[in-house]
Amino acid sequence: MTYHDQRGMAALKAAGDHLRTKDVGDPFEMLAKKIGDMTDVTKERLQKAANSIEDLDTRLDDIERKAGRPSGIFGGGTGSETWGQEFIKSREGDLRALSRSRNGSVQMNVKAITSGPASAGSLEIPYRDATAMLPKRRMTIRDLLGVISISSGNVEYVNQLTRPGSAASVAEGDLKPESDMTLELKLTSAKVIAHWVKASRQILEDAPQLRDLIDVELRYGLSLAEEGQLLAGDGVGSNLHGLIPSATAYADPLGMSTEGTALDHIGSAMLQTALTDFIPDGIVLHPSDWMRMRLLKDADGQYILGNPQSAVTPMLFGLPVVPTQAMQVGKFLVGSFVSAATLYDRWEPRVEVGYVNDDFTRNLVTVLAEERIALAVKQPLALTYGDFEPVA
Repeated sequence: MTYHDQRGMAALKAAGDHLRTKDVGDPFEMLAKKIGDMTDVTKERLQKAANSIEDLDTRLDDIERKAGRPSGIFGGGTGSETWGQEFIKSREGDLRALSRSRNGSVQMNVKAITSGPASAGSLEIPYRDATAMLPKRRMTIRDLLGVISISSGNVEYVNQLTRPGSAASVAEGDLKPESDMTLELKLTSAKVIAHWVKASRQILEDAPQLRDLIDVELRYGLSLAEEGQLLAGDGVGSNLHGLIPSATAYADPLGMSTEGTALDHIGSAMLQTALTDFIPDGIVLHPSDWMRMRLLKDADGQYILGNPQSAVTPMLFGLPVVPTQAMQVGKFLVGSFVSAATLYDRWEPRVEVGYVNDDFTRNLVTVLAEERIALAVKQPLALTYGDFEPVA
């Protein structure tokens, strides 16, 4: 190695030593410093997390205490003072005197625990089985109709009585034919459907299941009354003018008289509706009549509407069948329900609780359910109503 090379190597070594001692320092010291810094940051973050958890626990305890429920994750605490806490709080002075004199006793009277409602027996909340309630009918007529929400108690609508039908081909230079269309402006008003029950204020507060049961049952009662009004309301007084009183009488366009079966007459009623240029979209029957059709057999003893072991959707000639007890036995209603009528909701079904007369002094409440609806049958020709008797 030449003299110049030795001088170069020495210069490089001196520069490296200078950088290591001045700017960088010992690598192990650097690593230890970095680890120490990371440890401090980790400790700081852990402390912040611990403080957040402690603050959250404090808030939860405060919420549980205000709600009167047991505090703690597992409900170990109580919303009120224990007997021990009450004893120490009320006899604090006597306890201090007892500790100085080391003689005597301090007493606290505690009521005996019994099974009565005024003692620990009231802490036991029995399981309530709500599966033995009365059966409910399926509500279906509303689903056949167009439904509109309104903000007024009265509804004006136009009823078309005649259709312009004088259109014809016209030769060049001839006078074009004139058509006439008759319209009628009609008014329908919303009717109230309501009912109420009396209930104990205490039982509604102590048994939420009973409160919910009353709510559901009252709403169901509204639906039950609504179903009957939509179908058969006579329009007198507070009654709706229903679908059946507005419908067109069945005239059997196929002329089957008493020879046809119930299925035949349903098909003929569909034809009667279709001949008025309204396409039928539903059939309403009593469940007994639907089952009578369901049990019809062919000459080989096979069920016409499907095997009894299979789930058969109520349907005839491609139209949905609505079996409801609101329809009389032996009657049917076939039609284009969407085109025929509109249901207007002024008040949707609702349940309210309040005091009436001396309810407050008797610890009673009145639970009221009500709705307010209007019905407009705009196209009577779109509905065909008839009966099966005396057909098979």
